[in-house]
Amino acid sequence: MAEVAKAAGVSKMTASRVLRDVSGFSEETRDKVMREVERLGYVPNRIAAAFGSEQTSTIIGVSVPFLSSAIFGSVLDSINGALAKFGYQTMIGAHENSAETEEVWIKNILSWRPAGLILSCHSHSATTRELLKAHGIPVVEIWNLNTSPIDMSVGFNHFDCGYEMGEYMLGRGHKRIGYVGADAETPGLGALRRKGFVSALKNASVELTSEEILNDKSGFYAGFYATENLLNRSGVLDAIYYQDDNMAIGGIFYCQSRGISVPEDVGIAGWGSMEAASILPKRLTTTVVSTQALGKTAADALIARVRGEPQEDLVITPTRLAPGNTV
Repeated sequence: MAEVAKAAGVSKMTASRVLRDVSGFSEETRDKVMREVERLGYVPNRIAAAFGSEQTSTIIGVSVPFLSSAIFGSVLDSINGALAKFGYQTMIGAHENSAETEEVWIKNILSWRPAGLILSCHSHSATTRELLKAHGIPVVEIWNLNTSPIDMSVGFNHFDCGYEMGEYMLGRGHKRIGYVGADAETPGLGALRRKGFVSALKNASVELTSEEILNDKSGFYAGFYATENLLNRSGVLDAIYYQDDNMAIGGIFYCQSRGISVPEDVGIAGWGSMEAASILPKRLTTTVVSTQALGKTAADALIARVRGEPQEDLVITPTRLAPGNTV
């Protein structure tokens, strides 16, 4: 705050008043202070404000795409359990696959001086990178493996997941293949899996016949509705790859409602090995993701870094294509 005040040409008390949004300053003064706040990357220390001095933080910030995500619920559960054993508490936020939303959350969480951060957004804004570099706290990027991480990365390659499923479908003799996805306006890592899937088809001189990507969140009904749109528009397809298992389950129920046999008439494959797929009459062809292992590995890596212990910058968590009875 002293640096902000000096740069703005005001007293520390005036800078404090501006940041606390109390009276006693002009709009011109406010503008000068806030310009320097932005330029210097200053965030308030809420721990100091609450306790009157610097404290050793036990807070770990964790960001996920959506708080309603079932698959990330498992990751969060694992992270929270692993951190709790070391006496740390999680402060959770959702970035909705938006680098700008993540940036706002990071500015807020940094004001609490967390011991470290676990981030799942696959791309970060320039401001976010500068803030994290300036604060120098341990950071673990999870979910998609980042070979040039801010600090550490724990995850796997989503492009490879899609590519592997493309090769598998081709190996089963499918040629007229469609794709169903969601989150058209704010594409997440499902878009990267789609890219890998399409790449596998192209390498075999097969074009994606048709696709339906909704401007909606992934879910059972989204899969049901998108499958209806896709098949009504495209005619006969012999296989469909879905952004995740929930959408694939919705697709299976649409096919059942219309007397379309899976896999005899159309093959269906998902991604994520989500719990709901375990109660289907036929085992879903999918990619198994070890969410519990990923969460624990990320938490352990972060604590090792906080304690100054040796830790690899990149940790690959395994995935596995699990052939079922739907392709």
